[in-house]
Amino acid sequence: MENLQNCPKCNSDLTYFDGFNLVCPECGHEWKEEAEELESKLVWKDSNGNELADGDTITVNKDLKVKGSSLVVKRGTKVKNIRLIEGDHDIDCKIPGIGAMQLKSEFVKKANK
Repeated sequence: MENLQNCPKCNSDLTYFDGFNLVCPECGHEWKEEAEELESKLVWKDSNGNELADGDTITVNKDLKVKGSSLVVKRGTKVKNIRLIEGDHDIDCKIPGIGAMQLKSEFVKKANK
C-alpha cells in the first residue's frame, strides 16, 4: 500500500487504514481525512491482471480444497455477483453447491460476459 498520512496528534508514520478511518497505533487517534480518497484507490486484480469490481462474475482457475471439509471447488466453476473486501482472501461470494466463502483473487479470472 502507499505511504499514508502521518498522525496529526503524535506525527507517527505507522498509521494504517482500517476500512473506514486512518488509525495511529501509537496514540490510538482515528481520523477520516483521507480515508475516502484511499478507499477509491484500492484495486483488486485477477490472476491475469484484469481489474475486478463488485458484482462481477469470475471463474475459478484451479481446484481449491475447502478447509475443514472434504468439498472441492472445481476448476472452471463460475461464481456470480462477487463482493470485494480487504484482506488476504479478498473476494466474498456464494459458490453454487458449497455456499458462502472467501477466495483469493490470485486463483480466479474475470469471466467473459
